[in-house]
Amino acid sequence: MASVHKFALGSIAALALSAVAAPALAQQGLDEPFQKPFREALAGKTVAYVPVAMNFDLTEGWYAGLKKELEPYGVKFVIRDPNWNTNAGAQAVTSLISEKPAVMVIHNPDVQTYAKLLQRAENEGIYVIQINMGSAYRSSAFVGANWIEIGERQTEGVVKACQGKSNKIAIIQGALSAAASAYTLKGVENVLAKHPEIKVVSSQAADWDAAKAKAITQTVLKQNPDLCGIVGFWDGMDIGTAAAIKEAGLTGKVFLATSGGGERKGACELVKNGSFDLDMSYDVPTQAAQMAGTIKWLLSSGVKAGSVKGSEYTTLIPITRENADTQTACWNLSDLKK
Repeated sequence: MASVHKFALGSIAALALSAVAAPALAQQGLDEPFQKPFREALAGKTVAYVPVAMNFDLTEGWYAGLKKELEPYGVKFVIRDPNWNTNAGAQAVTSLISEKPAVMVIHNPDVQTYAKLLQRAENEGIYVIQINMGSAYRSSAFVGANWIEIGERQTEGVVKACQGKSNKIAIIQGALSAAASAYTLKGVENVLAKHPEIKVVSSQAADWDAAKAKAITQTVLKQNPDLCGIVGFWDGMDIGTAAAIKEAGLTGKVFLATSGGGERKGACELVKNGSFDLDMSYDVPTQAAQMAGTIKWLLSSGVKAGSVKGSEYTTLIPITRENADTQTACWNLSDLKK
């Protein structure tokens, strides 16, 4: 019993000492050991950005989002704008490899042109992040839409809208060699395989060009005035598709499904006015934040370029008349640039 009594007294004494010591300890901050090397890993590093072109919502939005996240840490940016010229893009990537930026963010025009160059870049110690349209080479990271899912969901919307109608649909593809176009087409085919009643009367490539999309659609509608739906592959291009539908007096009768980055003027406003019936958004600000987070991790981790390979597929936002007026469905480029 005596030993138990001593133990109890000792415990009480220890508790009392800890109670006295605790306030003193709480008044002293604890240095976080990882933030300093994190900042040092980013400060002064260069990120090189090669889009297919600037001056449209996707590429402008990605750039603004990256700058917002990374410039406060001292990251510098270099842009090489090929302006839709694939050869100029390849030359830009080649030149950048010799300049040795820490990271390259690449928007591929097709699956082959940059593939070997991107592999070379990572072999020389440059991290490569591919955005939305990937190449045949799998680099440190891919951030982008799941195009097969987009094709499936767009086509499901068109098939549903065609019930009780002619079941005739058209497909307006992008550039045939682009990953976004080829993979979206596979998604379309997956759904159509389950719906033999649907007849594809036209499947043509408009090469991401709104004027070409309009011309193709005009011809298709003249030949098939009872067309019930169109699957378009990019809303920037399908402005032309929508214009042809409107000129034919068929807005609201021909269901137009498309996809894009979700910028308000190019997506929500066009859904609200009836130009698009469904716009599958891959939400550019989220993609930019994902890229920035990946860049932070790569630079601070110290892993060798090309030694890790991962993908971040974007959670899609279907924009319809029901949510086009909400604040969360779309984003404003002007706000992202602030």
